[in-house]
Amino acid sequence: MNQKSTPADRSLVSDRFAESLRRFGLLGILAILVILAGNLVILPLSAMLVLVWAWLSRTPWREIGYVRPRSWVGTLAVGIVFGAAFKFLMKAIVMPLLDAPPINQAYHFLEGNAAALPWMLYVIIFAAGFGEETVFRGWMFERLGKLFGHGAWAKTLIVLITSVWFGLEHYSFQGIPGVQQATVVGLVFGTTFSITGRLPVLIIAHAAFDLTALAMIYWSFESDIAHLIFK
Repeated sequence: MNQKSTPADRSLVSDRFAESLRRFGLLGILAILVILAGNLVILPLSAMLVLVWAWLSRTPWREIGYVRPRSWVGTLAVGIVFGAAFKFLMKAIVMPLLDAPPINQAYHFLEGNAAALPWMLYVIIFAAGFGEETVFRGWMFERLGKLFGHGAWAKTLIVLITSVWFGLEHYSFQGIPGVQQATVVGLVFGTTFSITGRLPVLIIAHAAFDLTALAMIYWSFESDIAHLIFK
């Protein structure tokens, strides 16, 4: 006679499933591959799959950086100022030193293009801000942290790996200048996350960074900023 499963049995199966998702066995690796492939379907599916993975694997939200800020107003203000100022710094100093062109040709079509703004706002806020920070900082730091540990050298290695990966992700549509900028951004955001372990301010800062870049292109003062210091 078949015995019905008890709540304790179902709980044990659920515990084993969650543990398998957290480990790097067959199921854990499959979960990683599915998450990485998510954005090939639609943006920002990879980030949404990260949240599903965290829920199913019973990974505490804080381990992927989702820590409730003490003040949302303060976090919003810091993120906006940090992101916008960082973009001006990159455009006026860092990118010229890397011999990048003053005009971002990949997005030059956005100059005065009001029709493209709704889609770009979606991409910037959801795909870039929420999506990239959740995947490249929150989730990757958690996964690589399980492999390498959480010491100073391990964190340094994780920052370097995720920054290079983040940079290379931008090659197909922005070329070498895009890789250079994204790698530097990855280093700064990754270092910040390795110290704070908090994602909300970086999500806001990333969106503010890209919105500032969009404003520079849309209102045609990108080149002016690029030549502000280095004529």
